[in-house]
Amino acid sequence: MYSEGDLRDAVAAGAISAEAAQGLREHVSTTRAAPVTDEENFRLVTSFNDIFVTIAAVLLLVAMAGIGQALTPGFDGPPPFAGLFVAAMAWLLAELFTRKRRMALPSIVLLIAFAGGVFEMLLGLSFELAFDADALARPDETLFFSLVAGAALLTAGAAWLHWRRFKVPITVAAGAAAVVATVVSLVIAVFDLASGDGPEIILPLVFVSGLAVFAYAMHWDISDRARETRRSDVAFWLHLLAAPMIAHPLFSWLGVTGGDNFGAGAAAGVLAIYIGLALVALAVDRRALLVSALAYVLSALTWLFDEFGAVELNVALTALVIGSALLMLSAFWTPIRSTLVERLPGKLQTRLPLPGAMPRPA
Repeated sequence: MYSEGDLRDAVAAGAISAEAAQGLREHVSTTRAAPVTDEENFRLVTSFNDIFVTIAAVLLLVAMAGIGQALTPGFDGPPPFAGLFVAAMAWLLAELFTRKRRMALPSIVLLIAFAGGVFEMLLGLSFELAFDADALARPDETLFFSLVAGAALLTAGAAWLHWRRFKVPITVAAGAAAVVATVVSLVIAVFDLASGDGPEIILPLVFVSGLAVFAYAMHWDISDRARETRRSDVAFWLHLLAAPMIAHPLFSWLGVTGGDNFGAGAAAGVLAIYIGLALVALAVDRRALLVSALAYVLSALTWLFDEFGAVELNVALTALVIGSALLMLSAFWTPIRSTLVERLPGKLQTRLPLPGAMPRPA
C-alpha cells in the first residue's frame, strides 16, 4: 500500500519519473471516480507495523514520564523532569522512525509527545523558579499567564527545530498552536484579564486566532494547488487546528454551548452557520470545518425534532438526516465544488485548490 507521500518521495529519489507518478495519480483518480485533489490525501497508517510501533513508543514515553515524576516528589506544579525525559525520548525515537523509516503514525505521536514534553518541562521549571508551595495554591494570575506565554513561545521554537530536522507536516500546526497560546496568554497577562472581562475576551481572541491560522493554512494550500507536495499535508493539519477555533466561538455566541438560550432562533442560526461553513469547506476543498461543527448541528437538529414531537426518535432522525446529507455531499463533492468554484470571481479561483472534473472510466 503506497501513499501520496511515498509517491512524492519516489519521484524525489529518482526511483520513478514525475510523468509516471502523474500517470499513476490519474489512473487512481479514474478507478476511484474522484480527482486526487479532492481526496484530501494524508498519510496516517500504511501497515499494522505503524500501529505496533506507536503502541510500543507510547508505552516507552509513559515510562519516561513516570520516571521523571518520581524524581520530583511532592512538587505540585507540572513535573519538569517528566517533560524533559518525554521530549528527549520522543526526539531520539523520531531519529529512527521519522527520519530514517518515515513512519507516519509514530511520527505524529512522537511530535505531539515532544511538543507536550517541552511545554511541560518549561512550565514546570517556570513554576519552580517563580512560586513557592503556598503560591502554587494561590498563584498570581498575571505572573501565571506570563509564564504560560513564555513556555508556549519556547515550545513554538522547539517545534520549529523539530520541523527543520524531521519535516513532519503536523509540526507546523503544533507550532501555530503554541504561537496562539502565546498570544492569548500574553493578552490576558498584559491587560489583567484573568478575572472580570477575561472570559468575554477569550472567545474573540480564539476566533481571530482561528482566522489567522486558517489564512496561514491557505498560504500553504495556495503554494500547492494540485496537492502534490508535502505543503498540502501541512495545510491539512493547519485547517484541522483552525476549524474548532473558528466554529466553537461562533456557536458559543449563539448560546448553544451553555444550553441556556437554546431555542428556535439558536437552532436556525446553527444551521445557517453550518451551511456557510459548508460553502467555505467546498471552496477551499477541506472538510475539517464540517467535522468541527458537527456536534453543534446534531444538538440543534435533536432539539428541533424534540420540539416537533418526535421525542423518542429525535436522536435517530438527527443521525439519519445529518448522516445522509454528509454522505450525499461526499458522493457528489467534486461536481458540487466545481460548480461553486466556477461561480466565484476569477481572482479568487486562482487562489483555491484546483477543481477537478469527475473522471470517467474508459
